[in-house]
Amino acid sequence: MGATASASVGFSKWPSEIGLAAMNDKETVRQFADMARQEWASVGLRKGYMYMADLATEPRWQRIEGTFGEDPQLAAETMEQIVLGFQGEQLGNQSIALTTKHFPGGGATYKGFDPHYTYGRNAVFPGNRLEENMLPFKAAINAGTSSIMPYYSLPKDTEYEEVAYAYNKGILRDLLRGELGFTGIINSDTGPIESMPWGVDSLTIEKRYVKALEAGVNLFAGNADPSLLIQTIKQHPEVMPLVNESAELLAKELFDLGLFENPYVNVDQAAQTVGKAEFVAAGKAAQRKSVVLLRNEQKQLPITKPTKVYFEDYQKPYSKKVDNLPGNVITAQYEGLEFVNTPEEADVILLWLKPAIRPLFPADQSPLQVNLSSAAVNVDYINQLTAKKPTILAVNYSNPFAIDEIYNNDTQNRFIGVIGTFGVENEALLDIVTGKVKPSGKMPFTTPINQAAVEKNKEDVPGYDEGPEYPLFKFGEGLTY
Repeated sequence: MGATASASVGFSKWPSEIGLAAMNDKETVRQFADMARQEWASVGLRKGYMYMADLATEPRWQRIEGTFGEDPQLAAETMEQIVLGFQGEQLGNQSIALTTKHFPGGGATYKGFDPHYTYGRNAVFPGNRLEENMLPFKAAINAGTSSIMPYYSLPKDTEYEEVAYAYNKGILRDLLRGELGFTGIINSDTGPIESMPWGVDSLTIEKRYVKALEAGVNLFAGNADPSLLIQTIKQHPEVMPLVNESAELLAKELFDLGLFENPYVNVDQAAQTVGKAEFVAAGKAAQRKSVVLLRNEQKQLPITKPTKVYFEDYQKPYSKKVDNLPGNVITAQYEGLEFVNTPEEADVILLWLKPAIRPLFPADQSPLQVNLSSAAVNVDYINQLTAKKPTILAVNYSNPFAIDEIYNNDTQNRFIGVIGTFGVENEALLDIVTGKVKPSGKMPFTTPINQAAVEKNKEDVPGYDEGPEYPLFKFGEGLTY
């Protein structure tokens, strides 16, 4: 959940990052960033490896939930508000410094494979959209982001050297520093020297450090032992000016944040700030703004009269073989609805599907898929359930899932409504279903008609440019009452 993934420790609860994009509301994004800043700063969190400016152009990539969607313009506008909300117009003693990632855009990854693994090392641009991938980073730079993190990938078949971005002088010094004018910290991702040295695998550790320093890296993340770096500096005194440049940038950020003057927090103030009623209410409102009404063809939504509802929250752990048991049957109180224990007792089924794409860790080289039977959903069970009663289908879109196995020409008349959610609480969904709140969210990415369409997609091209045969639900789509 937005303000942090640590919803259990009392912070206000917001939609996931992709849900912030689904709100399509710059003011509320700014409000989120400003309120989260106050909560986090009050407990001493002053820097974050966030947020992702990557585009959600490859639906199989497992990190899409952390992006701001497939559209460069929407992602850029959202990034700008995020940076200004967390950092302010400039870094100060109330700011949280951000590390915008993963430059120059991690979404364009071969067949969705992530560059944490050798087989995902290539960033590919078959649609020639590298420039578009950089738009959200430009917005973050213009807003003053304190740090930028390059990804592990290497650019395949571009004008740049085919080495990982942390070693890529053309990408970091020439493009990021020279062309885009970035003057902050360049922060490597975790462990590219020893773990993911794509394109420089044959170099010694010492030579990798030299190449990365020359490329422009100021901070090496994920290595608690500096001895090899110190040895490199001793053996290569020519890199000392680069080390000095880095030390100056890193110290400046600490000074700008006021951490030398006062690194402490006020416990009483933290207790009053975290989970403040105003912040909690704003987070709840944002959750509702992020919900997207996709289909209401029979105009049976909202549910306006007392109705018996079978409400199933269907979420299974990722597995190649998923059981055929129900999900979590919800029977909480909600005004105007009577929740029942079985579909047979119900007037309407409210089915909230929460598919799970294969996790990033551990992974293997088998193809990534976004169809439901590959995403921890027992399709046979779902089809049997939705045949029993008219169904409202809600799908939590952590990825652009293809839902044709349950929602197709033969079954569409079972569904009186289709809703997209992005990391919200039960009450947010129920408020939309009953019309207590009118839906206003817009899809932050295109969902594919089926897995076959995904196989033919171009990794760097937004779904809205993949052609008329590609989409089921389109980017920017969203109805209201």
